[in-house]
Amino acid sequence: MNDEQPAEFSSSVVRRPSSVVRHIWLCADDYGIATGVNSAIRDLIMRGRLNATSVMVVARSFTRAEARSLAILNSGTPRAAIGLHLTFTAPFRPLTPGFRPRREDGFPLLRDLFKAGLLRQLKREALAAEIDAQLAAFAAAFGRPPDFIDGHQHAHLAPQVREEVLAAAKRHAPGAWVRQCGSMQPAIKRLGDPKGLILDAFSRAFRTRAEALGVPTNPAFAGTYSFRPGADFAGKFPRFLDDLPDGGLVMCHPGHVDDELVRLDPLTDLREREYAYLASDAFPAVLAARGLALARPEAPG
Repeated sequence: MNDEQPAEFSSSVVRRPSSVVRHIWLCADDYGIATGVNSAIRDLIMRGRLNATSVMVVARSFTRAEARSLAILNSGTPRAAIGLHLTFTAPFRPLTPGFRPRREDGFPLLRDLFKAGLLRQLKREALAAEIDAQLAAFAAAFGRPPDFIDGHQHAHLAPQVREEVLAAAKRHAPGAWVRQCGSMQPAIKRLGDPKGLILDAFSRAFRTRAEALGVPTNPAFAGTYSFRPGADFAGKFPRFLDDLPDGGLVMCHPGHVDDELVRLDPLTDLREREYAYLASDAFPAVLAARGLALARPEAPG
């Protein structure tokens, strides 16, 4: 799944007109962060409204039971690609004792991780060990490597982190693709999305490194917006689809709010709004109107 060779997909999980020519990934991030998020993601997969989710193996609510409940959805014909949501930021804790920098007894804040990476202050061996540990935890839970790899808060794009992530993907999950977060939309159309423009910049170096290593990536990315209270996800979603090519990826964060989510993450009520929209009739209608459909994941090889 890369810029030069768009992925080919067998069929769609959403009814579509014969004019459809593009198949996309709609990926729910953060499976494992809280049971309310987990149940919402599984429900949308069952409805055919998601075709990918990425798993936080370091989260307390990612248990063997939650892993089984997700994996069983792919028994028979696969419904969703299941990826690893590599995590390197607070308030979560590393699986390995040597990870640095640390904040209290956990991962650093995102800004501190990027700062350390830009200054080349991250310890390569410790970073590689943590990535390997999270990959091993995923394999232990699902009995196989992930279908794809991405990062919580996009931390996998940080300098130094990206090199180790791509090396580990090639070493431990050679069949997986890794998320890059660059858009194909013209920058002039995205001036109101500063987060997306920053991710574009960091993704250039990421794509260059991935291509050099022969690690596949998604051809385009969308789904960023300001997670402010009252944000209109339903109004924004159709714009995520603009200029999205075959094999492009849209991230989302649907979920039901529970006490564990409130403890861990400021993104709460907006998850409910995302869930409500993706479960509504408006969502497949927008896909059909744009000539899009969700890709059908392949069975693990």
